[in-house]
Amino acid sequence: MLYPVMTSSRLLCDLSGIWNFKIDKKSSGFDENWAGSVLSESRTIAVPASYNDLFDEAEIRDHWGWVFYQRNFSLPAFVRSSQRVVLRCDAVTHRAKVFVNGKLVCEHKGGFLPFEVELGNEVRDGENLLTIAVNNEIGYDTLPVGRKGGMFSGRGAPESHNEPNFDFFNYAGITRPVKIYTTPKSYINDIALWNEVSGTDAVVKYRVEVCGETDFGSACKVTLRDEEGRLVSESSGIEGILTVKNVRLWQPLNAYLYEVTVSFGEDVYTLPYGIRTVEVRGNKFLINGKAFYFKGYGKHEDTFPAGRGLNLSMNTKDISLMKWQGANSFRTSHYPYSEEMMRQCDREGLVVIDETPAVGLNFMFGGGANFGKEKFPTYDPVNGLQTREHHADVIRDWIGRDKNYACVVLWSIANEPDSYDKGAYDYFKPLFDLARSLDVQKRPCTLVSALVGGKPQDDVSLRLSDVFCINRYYGWYFGGQDLVAAEKMLREEMKFWKTTGKPLLMTEYGADTVAGFHDTVPSLYTEEYQVEFYKMNNRVLDECDFVAGEHVWNFADFATSQNMMRVNGNKKGIFTRERKPKLVAHYLKERWSSIPNFDYK
Repeated sequence: MLYPVMTSSRLLCDLSGIWNFKIDKKSSGFDENWAGSVLSESRTIAVPASYNDLFDEAEIRDHWGWVFYQRNFSLPAFVRSSQRVVLRCDAVTHRAKVFVNGKLVCEHKGGFLPFEVELGNEVRDGENLLTIAVNNEIGYDTLPVGRKGGMFSGRGAPESHNEPNFDFFNYAGITRPVKIYTTPKSYINDIALWNEVSGTDAVVKYRVEVCGETDFGSACKVTLRDEEGRLVSESSGIEGILTVKNVRLWQPLNAYLYEVTVSFGEDVYTLPYGIRTVEVRGNKFLINGKAFYFKGYGKHEDTFPAGRGLNLSMNTKDISLMKWQGANSFRTSHYPYSEEMMRQCDREGLVVIDETPAVGLNFMFGGGANFGKEKFPTYDPVNGLQTREHHADVIRDWIGRDKNYACVVLWSIANEPDSYDKGAYDYFKPLFDLARSLDVQKRPCTLVSALVGGKPQDDVSLRLSDVFCINRYYGWYFGGQDLVAAEKMLREEMKFWKTTGKPLLMTEYGADTVAGFHDTVPSLYTEEYQVEFYKMNNRVLDECDFVAGEHVWNFADFATSQNMMRVNGNKKGIFTRERKPKLVAHYLKERWSSIPNFDYK
């Protein structure tokens, strides 16, 4: 799916702004046809944003079920008569029903990827009424996963409520922009790019998907220009190659983006493209043929009061802080981030591990499913996960969206699933196969494992992943305040991973730390303990030549559901939620600034 841009043949209208908003408290909105007329007793709301923290009412913050968004739009008559009109939602969490002038035009499941619908004759002269109904319910069939009696379930909860099986707040709403764009009637539907590099030269291969009545082959023209706008190569046809002499490679923290322009009939589309290679060789992760060392974080799209809503200024601030610290990468934990962030990472040279919203696929956390009630395996065909088909749909849309980004070097199929259960291989093998078949760039694939429910030797990732990614909390959940004992446990586990012959990334490790808590002797929750925790873990990682990177957990403090394990959110951030540094930020800045991006080990 192409990112919507304005070109000489395409118009683009962003519908971000102030909409009308109403909670469906009695689940009567569809029966009463709220979409068919102006919402009564509504309030105003900002789009894009999660709705939970925008109002000072618990019933909105903790709402379970449907809410309705509404606004008017109009289009010039000459546009409607001469062009194809498309409505696109970049992300609606988690389910959406879209109505134009009271008519249902599309439905979508999945809260972190775009969907669109051609409006055709649904748009009329003058004002048009756009209504988007949004549902935030999570369960055994959604990604992320919710459950009956959740990971941090509280007593006395209302009968109808969400129980996240994940440790971040279930923000919901229209979280990314809603746009209308147009194309000619014959148009470019998709573009796939991949490359080969040999010495100082490269070949960029392309495949264009077009729709319409024009002669597909002869009408398609493709050009590639450098950053100065000079023509580098050109070709014709819906498949072909572009030869690049004296290529400028896209490098981590040193990005170079060529410009690819496709013309098909009257339609023109332009996209930036970075030429680079990714490869796993032995226990090294190579970018452009050199052993790359990941330095960075797991993150969240989490700001106040926008929640998971697109926040362009904070994205810029976060990238600035990453570069200030000497980081070169992050993981989109635990869902695909906004396409605006991906495009900015392409431009800034940040390396990205791209992850699906498949988190919570583990019913063994906390002692098993339903906490004291009937327990059953994660992949139980009757009572267990019902996400397999939806997971595959997400992978199709996810790779379809992100396949051309140079910043993306590794696909993460899931975070902390029950990867030790006997049903794990049958669940994940088809998903790995699907991801590999869809990606023309053939990036490596992984899933991120937690040490819950089995031993590393039993992890299905050993049979499926090109790179091993593990989340380990030696010195926090394992070993507690005894860092000496924790170091012994970590060293013992590293002996096993060395035998695999593949690269390993530590994708999460961290300790809850309350900013401003200090002590002369490092103790839990103090800033001093957080520093000593990372010093201990990093000392072990530095001794392991197969460890290809370290992603601390987390970049910044973030919101979670209310529970007895969290005090106003997860406090493992290197920065506070407001992006103020904790003591450990300066330690990591000194460490990462001294570690080269390439050939560290």
